[in-house]
Amino acid sequence: MSNQRKRLNGEEEDDEDGDGIGDWERAYVDDRSWEALQEDESGLLRPIDNSAIYHAQYRRRLRMLSVAAAGTRIQKGLIRYLYIVIDFSRAAAETDFRPSRMAIMAKHVDAFIREFFDQNPLSQIGLVSIKNGIAHTLTDLGGSPESHIQALMGKLESSGDSSLQNALELVHEHLNQIPSYGHREVLILYSALSSNDPGDIMETIQKCKKSRLRCSVIGLSAEMFVCKHLCQETGGLYSVAVDEVHLKDLLLEHAPPPPAIAEFAVANLIKMGFPQRAAEGSMAICSCHKEVKIGAGYTCPRCKARVCELPTECTICGLTLVSSPHLARSYHHLFPIAPFDEVPTLSSQNDPRRKLGKSCFGCQQSLLGAGNKQGPCVTCHKCKHYFCLDCDIYIHESLHNCPGCESIHRPKSVSLMEE
Repeated sequence: MSNQRKRLNGEEEDDEDGDGIGDWERAYVDDRSWEALQEDESGLLRPIDNSAIYHAQYRRRLRMLSVAAAGTRIQKGLIRYLYIVIDFSRAAAETDFRPSRMAIMAKHVDAFIREFFDQNPLSQIGLVSIKNGIAHTLTDLGGSPESHIQALMGKLESSGDSSLQNALELVHEHLNQIPSYGHREVLILYSALSSNDPGDIMETIQKCKKSRLRCSVIGLSAEMFVCKHLCQETGGLYSVAVDEVHLKDLLLEHAPPPPAIAEFAVANLIKMGFPQRAAEGSMAICSCHKEVKIGAGYTCPRCKARVCELPTECTICGLTLVSSPHLARSYHHLFPIAPFDEVPTLSSQNDPRRKLGKSCFGCQQSLLGAGNKQGPCVTCHKCKHYFCLDCDIYIHESLHNCPGCESIHRPKSVSLMEE
């Protein structure tokens, strides 16, 4: 029995050595939990403050954008038509991104779609997947984030090879019908290290360039020459994600409108309609879904057709339908708020700056941390008010107005009424 037990133990040890690590160790290796620790001043291990790291990354990205736009007048497009191409070939099942590349791509594309429509309310998105060497249209161009996300989550399967040329041919066919005032863009999330194409992909790239398609690629494996060449020819961006956080940052960089190509940046007048919301009890046939609906939707001011949501294009008369808030929100990227200045740590208890900015001007929370010490905060260089880190992010990413500056520049009529 002892020999048999020793033989079994020996086999188990050989199997464990063959795999490199045991099953009980693999869970820790996959999670890489030791990377979430850092050594403090006393030599003890503490969890990393992820909020501070996120804020540092956010401010670094904000400074890069402000430096790039400083001293130049960049023309950007208000109406964007973007196709997101997702590689669902067998390479998407790799587990170097936990739990898989496919799951991580779907998760962050979900967040990107919502952020895209928040910053570009007049724009439209379409989804294309690559599977078994064939490009499939998941959704046509539209302005409803929920319909895109629902279609994406229902098609999470990976198989076969990838074909970059077939995907470009499909999106070129769709975007070539877009009016001249629309900015045509393609964002490709590519998992594979090869592309099995039926023809010459270089001809397809030149066709996309001629049709003014701006193609950008985010790779999940390694850099590929054909992807880099595609981005260089069409004026897009090419990058490779090293981890999940990096992939999220790379995706969100494509949410704000990119600079318009100089030779195609021509101002156009666009006819738009501002529909009225239907009454609660009214009944009408929805022109987009061909269904009878009660009390929901909007009425086209030209042909009186019923549509479900805004912004959209009337399927009957072709008029672009928007609401006034959508139109107003489309202009915030033309006049962005300058990055706030970081407040240095106070040198002593008698520092005169200690009397200023004890609470955040936005949320009124105290800026003093443990031991009555000043916590990290920022200040607007115009109104000199202090803000916490969360309000800094909210002001620049969602509000797009400084509360301190808006409270100073108030109309005289409002001040007289309060007096």
